[in-house]
Amino acid sequence: MPSPSSGSSGASGKNAAPPLPEPLRVPVADSHTHLDMQSGTVEEGLAKAASVGVTTVVQVGCDIKGSRWAAETAAAFDNVHATVALHPNEAPRIVHGDPDGWSRQGERPAGGAGALDEALAEIDRLAGLPQVKGVGETGLDYFRTGPEGKEAQERSFRAHIEIAKRHGKALVIHDRDAHADVLRVLKEAGAPERTVFHCYSGDAEMADLCARAGYFMSFAGNVTFKNAQNLRDAVAVAPLELLLVETDAPFLTPVPYRGRPNAPYLIPVTVRALAAVRGIDEDALATALAANTARAFGY
Repeated sequence: MPSPSSGSSGASGKNAAPPLPEPLRVPVADSHTHLDMQSGTVEEGLAKAASVGVTTVVQVGCDIKGSRWAAETAAAFDNVHATVALHPNEAPRIVHGDPDGWSRQGERPAGGAGALDEALAEIDRLAGLPQVKGVGETGLDYFRTGPEGKEAQERSFRAHIEIAKRHGKALVIHDRDAHADVLRVLKEAGAPERTVFHCYSGDAEMADLCARAGYFMSFAGNVTFKNAQNLRDAVAVAPLELLLVETDAPFLTPVPYRGRPNAPYLIPVTVRALAAVRGIDEDALATALAANTARAFGY
């Protein structure tokens, strides 16, 4: 049975796991997490999440090894659903045969377009598995990859869009410093019926564009950050039926635990922050979030 890489269980202070939040009364899903990057076992992580009302998680792949692990884990646990993909930063590294960086594959490709085609073929195969509910995270990332990587990123992004449509799976978007180009490619290529902007990073104006296109917008713990007013503005105007919540754990731990390890059990902190921004009852929001996530990923 698959299990994530182990982390330190004796961390203290700023590296200690945050305490359990007050449980949600209405169960919700973590629409985007990386269990393979978190400490402890899958069983422990899922049990801890369930104890506070987070009863379903979407495990996201970022490279070949991680995507295979996501599919295996989803097959082993009924309350885990998988997505598979090459992260935007992974595509140029495959093309250039870079031995370092994001990829956790055991062996490195020789590089070139053929290597990317081979990797995409494996993502296509995995996307056909019944426990795989989405293709992603894919998209464009101009923060870590410079101009020399843009061509490979866009080529990979377009291929993932076609894979998602071919298999009838949700498309999970990673968009960092690339809003206009992500929206352009989706329009040119034709977005799948169900498209999710993971860790939504745009503003209210972009949220309106996404809403008109029917794209889901998933908000992570950074919506609680002091400098994230653009995210709160987007939450305020996004249609309720298109809102999702996620951890992107172990990253983006919400305030007041920012900088400490994130995990699915912290979803209630972000749900309550979203409810406050919307000015609606926590239970009503949780009910909508649960229904939206099931609809987005088709489970």
